[in-house]
Amino acid sequence: MRRKFFSKGFSLMLVLSLVLALFSGCSSKTNENASDEKDSDKPKATADAPGWQSNKEPITFDWYVNFSWFAHKWGDDDVSKYVTDKTGVSVNFISPAGNEAEKMNTMIASGKLPDFITIGWWEDAVKKMIEGELVLPLNELADQYDPYFYKVADGAKIEWYKQEDGNTYGYPNASSSPKDFDKYKDLKPSNQTFLVRKDMYEAIGSPDMSTPEGFLKALEAAKEKFPEVNGAPLIPFGLNEFTDVGNTSLEGYLQNFLNIPMEKDGKVYDRSQDPEYLAWLKTFREANDKGLLAKDIFIDKRPQMEEKISQGRYFAMLYQRSDLAAQQHALYAKDPNSVYIAVDGPANSKGDAPALAGDSISGWTVTLISKDVKDKERAIQFLTYMISEEGQMDLYMGKEGETYDMVNDKPEFKPEVLDLLNKDRAAFDQQYGASFKYWMLMDTNMSLAWAPPASEPFKQMEDWTKGKTVSYAEFDGISPTGTSAEGVAASKIAQEWGKTLPKLLLAKSDKEFDKIFEGFLKKRDSFGYEKVEKYQQEIYEKNKEKLDASK
Repeated sequence: MRRKFFSKGFSLMLVLSLVLALFSGCSSKTNENASDEKDSDKPKATADAPGWQSNKEPITFDWYVNFSWFAHKWGDDDVSKYVTDKTGVSVNFISPAGNEAEKMNTMIASGKLPDFITIGWWEDAVKKMIEGELVLPLNELADQYDPYFYKVADGAKIEWYKQEDGNTYGYPNASSSPKDFDKYKDLKPSNQTFLVRKDMYEAIGSPDMSTPEGFLKALEAAKEKFPEVNGAPLIPFGLNEFTDVGNTSLEGYLQNFLNIPMEKDGKVYDRSQDPEYLAWLKTFREANDKGLLAKDIFIDKRPQMEEKISQGRYFAMLYQRSDLAAQQHALYAKDPNSVYIAVDGPANSKGDAPALAGDSISGWTVTLISKDVKDKERAIQFLTYMISEEGQMDLYMGKEGETYDMVNDKPEFKPEVLDLLNKDRAAFDQQYGASFKYWMLMDTNMSLAWAPPASEPFKQMEDWTKGKTVSYAEFDGISPTGTSAEGVAASKIAQEWGKTLPKLLLAKSDKEFDKIFEGFLKKRDSFGYEKVEKYQQEIYEKNKEKLDASK
């Protein structure tokens, strides 16, 4: 009896389960239909209208900027408030407190990233994020949520950053396609400059510093005539900070000033072994031997350097002019003659003009969207807005009637806004936030139509570089990164160079310099430099094909 009752009971339960499942399926189907109907009521993103206009509900994105010196906050100025009012989007900026590479590696290891990431395109972390599937393809996001992206994005840049899987994960700032460069090359300045403090330079006779002899004599004369600046020792020569992989002032900047070719006879050239380059590194070694390289330059980080620039403690610098804007303002306000000006710097033995880098197709940074982004749709729509002409003008000019007026169909900053921009960049940033305070996706070509003419104390530095600027686009990204054999080799070589470069400058003699450099070359070979060379040549040739195709 019990067995029979159990059998009947089980059969009844089975029938009930099937009935419930049937109703559940119908209910689910009904819910799906309701959901579909709800989605169908929502305006579909099209290529004819910006997606951000369809949804302006408040949302805040976490945006990681991989530069420890970036300390701006969104919402504290007119521009960011205007953009938030317009789009509904607020931004919580995050930047590393210390070493950028360590911070990125920690985040990557955790498998979770902030909504947006802005990072130098050359950074190894870019490849790691893509290979680790931690970031989303912009093209897939655009296809699904905002086709208008393709209307405002530069096709050459999308193609340039396309990966082997056919997807593009990052969009660059300060980028120029070959067409851009051809169109604007006469207007395009370079950021790479050799600077001297105007009053000191003129006081020692405005010497020629383009030769090793002239360079050393000028440093000696400046130190002798101006041993102290406001009670602190003069720093005869300044550079970018030394990092664990080298010093940009003593690598690309110096090599460009010396007009050292990037390729010879169709082959990527090893600029680090060029005789002209090594001769100038030995000149800096001699400068140190003469007490003309202060210890500060080997240990100072960006904040310490900025403080010393604002005090006018450097006599000469091989440095990027845009990064001393605030300090130049301060010096100009105190004494117009104490500012830094650009002059002819180190040159090769033939006296060739420098071949300074302009913004190439790779740009400066790339911005990516994390797989963990809180709202994919709003994220790609906000990125699309920022790279559009409307977004670019909002971020550069601000709001019409408040920060600028239209004059003869051209936007012009209001007089008081322009006056503050020219006098106190820090105060301008704090109050207005225009002129690309938020530079993450800035288009430096588009802004040429709106930018006010450069004024002193910046005009001279900018004008000096014009006509000396070239594109190195075909060499962008040729150094391997990531966990491939050549990527690991390149990373080890870069770390070794970071240890070697200061030793070269601190060597007691040219003989010791040669010994240190030969030791580096041997280690470089043992790390697999041959693989790196092969990779560089392959990417260089692919880059040329890409650039030829986009012309």
